[in-house]
Amino acid sequence: MRLVVGLAGASGSIYAARFIRALSYLEGETFLIVSPPSLRIFSEEYETQVKTPEDILAFLRERYGLGDVHSFKIRNFHDIGADIASGSNAWDAMVVVPCSMKSVASIHAGFTENLIERAADVSLKERRRLVLVPRETPYNRIHLRNMLALDEAGAIILPASPGFYQMPKTLEDLGDFIAGRILGLLGIEHQLFPKWEG
Repeated sequence: MRLVVGLAGASGSIYAARFIRALSYLEGETFLIVSPPSLRIFSEEYETQVKTPEDILAFLRERYGLGDVHSFKIRNFHDIGADIASGSNAWDAMVVVPCSMKSVASIHAGFTENLIERAADVSLKERRRLVLVPRETPYNRIHLRNMLALDEAGAIILPASPGFYQMPKTLEDLGDFIAGRILGLLGIEHQLFPKWEG
């Protein structure tokens, strides 16, 4: 599996953290893009100091332990001329987790001023799977219209609304639920939470 993963400046760093952790144990490679607001939010929500995407990976390795099977390749948020800015480079799917409402609006409008938005635009035009994980509440009508338009364009909207039937005990359990739902949408089996048995 070859993925593009963007962290786009919304609250909910734990969702990105647990998704990255889950990926680290799977064969494949991920092009990782982290927005400057995501670095600030990650620092605040984890009560740490990260200044680069590499710092996030190092923090997650120390905090949770990361597997060594998956390859993470950092791409600069501001570099709209990067390799993954072109449809001539192939990847299987893109995930934006968490996804800010600003990113939702920009992707909907085709307004690509950074690499997350450009890679999402490429994913849509090349008919590749695009999963957006908004972490906002409540939604206003503009948010809802933008998300509906993206759904109609082929994106999958997966709100960061974890289920509770798995009886979560920690915040990490809630993060794993969303990470598992993303993996499921990518066709990847996982053991992050027990499946509903009925």
